[in-house]
Amino acid sequence: MVKKFQKEFISYCNSQQLEVNSNQIEVVKRLEQYYQENFKSYFLNLFSKKSSKKGFYLFGDVGVGKTMILNFFFDHVKEKKLRLHFNEFMLSFHDFVYQKKEKQEENIINHFVKNLKSKASLIYFDEFQVTNIVDAMILGKLFDQIFQEDIKIIVTSNTKISELYKDGLQRDQFKPFIKIMEQKSTECELKIEDDYRKSNNNQKQRYFYPLNQETNFKINKFFRTITKGKKYLFKTINVKGRDFKIEKFYEGVVRFNFNELCDQNLGAEDYLEIVKNCKFIVIDQIPQFDDTNSNQQQRFITLLDVIYDKKIPISVTANQNLDKFTSSKLLEKPFKRTISRLYELTSVDNY
Repeated sequence: MVKKFQKEFISYCNSQQLEVNSNQIEVVKRLEQYYQENFKSYFLNLFSKKSSKKGFYLFGDVGVGKTMILNFFFDHVKEKKLRLHFNEFMLSFHDFVYQKKEKQEENIINHFVKNLKSKASLIYFDEFQVTNIVDAMILGKLFDQIFQEDIKIIVTSNTKISELYKDGLQRDQFKPFIKIMEQKSTECELKIEDDYRKSNNNQKQRYFYPLNQETNFKINKFFRTITKGKKYLFKTINVKGRDFKIEKFYEGVVRFNFNELCDQNLGAEDYLEIVKNCKFIVIDQIPQFDDTNSNQQQRFITLLDVIYDKKIPISVTANQNLDKFTSSKLLEKPFKRTISRLYELTSVDNY
């Protein structure tokens, strides 16, 4: 795969009319080295020292091509592998704990990781971030065991390892995870000038603003068009005993007000279940964000992560252009990713 991967990557980019630059090629070279150190044949491994760098952590600003590169790498690796949304991964761990009801934390982590190893020797987390104190407290022990079991991890993130969960609640309890990731990962930054998701080839087409009578007329007309001939259904989704009602459901085409999704106590688990039932989502009246509604902003970030991961096209209304959104101070970095994803998810090419 060495050199061959680099050539195939360049060929792929050329065929897709995507920019190839020296920064991307440097990342590809680092990936080739990572592959050689971790995925050699059994015979070669007998005569070589095992790599201590079982993780590959690629970080950089939104829209620089991190996901494109690691997707390409992931598709070419022939090992037993899983691509997981981080929220789904942590929910699966908490569900495992709930089902087993074991008292000893070490035992439950060992059992969970053993089960994980039976499914994959490589796990890919795209757009890794930590916002939940419960997850932050457990990740050190969990990833330590994952690496001990020789499971490889590849990750994309907007943030370098040392700044993960920055200013988060009880961050001291998160530091063991940072130490493990720095010790066990090849950390690589990708820098590119422009966000490819905002290019002229991918301009927003289903983003309606400002919030006024004319915009309301346009989004209503658009919604009537995409639901024409579809059967209306009042749908209720149950998530572990909690009911969530979808009042505008047309055979998978759904419409929500922002407050329905982000101004009540919902999290990744709820959004995953909601999105399972959706083929197209309209979200009305997305507000500006600041320190006074940071909880709603965090839910919106999580919601967009889930929608993006499941590749669900959307249309939205807001009071300002996409590049005029403000943010709470704590969420400025992850929200840049959300804005970039809004550009892509509202592109006419995605429906």
